[in-house]
Amino acid sequence: MTPREQVIDKIKKDDAPDLLLRTFLHYYDQLEQGATGMIDQSMIQPLETAPDLEKLPDYRQPGINALSRAAVLKLNGGLGTGMGLDKAKSLLPVRAGLSFLDIIIEQVLHLRNALQKPLPLIFMNSFSTDADTQAVLQKYKKLPAGQAGVPLAFLQNRVPKILQDTLAPASWPANPEKEWCPPGHGDLYTAMLTTGVLEQMLNAGIEYLFVSNSDNLGATLDAGILGYFAQERLPFMMEVADRTAADRKGGHIARLRTGGLVLRESAQCPDDETASFQDITKFKYFNTNNLWINLPALQAELQRRDGIPGLPLIRNAKTVDPGDATSPQVYQLETAMGAALECFEDAAVLRVPRTRFAPVKTTDDLLALWSDCFILDDDMIIKPNPARGGKNIDIRLDPAHYKMISGFLERFPDGAPSLTECTSLTVNGDVRFGKNVRIYGHAVIANNSPGQMVIENREFRGSE
Repeated sequence: MTPREQVIDKIKKDDAPDLLLRTFLHYYDQLEQGATGMIDQSMIQPLETAPDLEKLPDYRQPGINALSRAAVLKLNGGLGTGMGLDKAKSLLPVRAGLSFLDIIIEQVLHLRNALQKPLPLIFMNSFSTDADTQAVLQKYKKLPAGQAGVPLAFLQNRVPKILQDTLAPASWPANPEKEWCPPGHGDLYTAMLTTGVLEQMLNAGIEYLFVSNSDNLGATLDAGILGYFAQERLPFMMEVADRTAADRKGGHIARLRTGGLVLRESAQCPDDETASFQDITKFKYFNTNNLWINLPALQAELQRRDGIPGLPLIRNAKTVDPGDATSPQVYQLETAMGAALECFEDAAVLRVPRTRFAPVKTTDDLLALWSDCFILDDDMIIKPNPARGGKNIDIRLDPAHYKMISGFLERFPDGAPSLTECTSLTVNGDVRFGKNVRIYGHAVIANNSPGQMVIENREFRGSE
């Protein structure tokens, strides 16, 4: 069999739906023809301005009126393997024994109660996170109420990794599961079709879908944004925020020279354009991955495209076993859901404040969220502590001791120190933080000894 025939055979043997096979071949054929998925500077120009949420008229009442036709969807497929997790990342503890998943559920239940609207909540899980997530959902007996025939969760698809040298599907007998990968969160649109979830939502009268990552607790359904999206009759909208130095490697928004908006991820940037890609004064807005989708418009667009969204290819070079650098070199063929900006003629972006973007990608981020840099309000919304005056905190923990969640938890057994008046915190070496620790200013804590340093019941003042 040719490599392409091997790909077809492997996907069919996995009992994949026909649409997934056709969608994957759409991208595989591009790979065979030499496509790299790169978006170079000759194709784009910076986006100079974007509508600003904080300068818009009040759209809250139209949003409340539209809530009965809205739903919330959370991407919940990540394991957080970079932090040493083997369960759903959303199960990490955040506040008072509550995980990301708990807080997301409580946020939606609070909105339902406060506004007396059904507001379905849906999780897109992966094969790796579904069982753990379903176990938590079972605890919330009130959650299915108001779902109107819409499921609480559905599974994203999986596709084969492709060998770089032959373009045949990868084989890894030591762990066959590593032969497969998720096709990026752009699979959202395909998975909503193959599982029937899109049809179920439409049959339930849902028109507006708010989508965000489960590790971003700043991403709540905002009635004002929903009102703007509904009133302007937009088919698709992405929330964007001002890029800072911390965001320079993330996907940014640009305008195609042929017209229309485009999302460019770092994997789509040629190596010789890295400096330009990371120039936050040139490309000013980044993708928060908070998206608003008009479901009838999505259905019409997918029907027009025979079910294949046609998102730009992202060719990710990896090893078949991420933990073994000597394992075969593969490509993971992925797409980004935000790239649907290109698919809708009237797609839009909306500039939002950083309060709507508080993701946890590392244990550095988790410590900030644990600490008093953030508060959990009565609406179950995580937000920056007003006492900090809007200032971000820069945390850098020694990866040798804190990168993995097990080492992190061991060194913060009593929770985070007080960081309300801390501008930056750098920890070098093995340091365990006990009770009643307060840190101020630009703090550097270093332990150069072979043993563990223990800090408790004290203040630590860095430079101002």
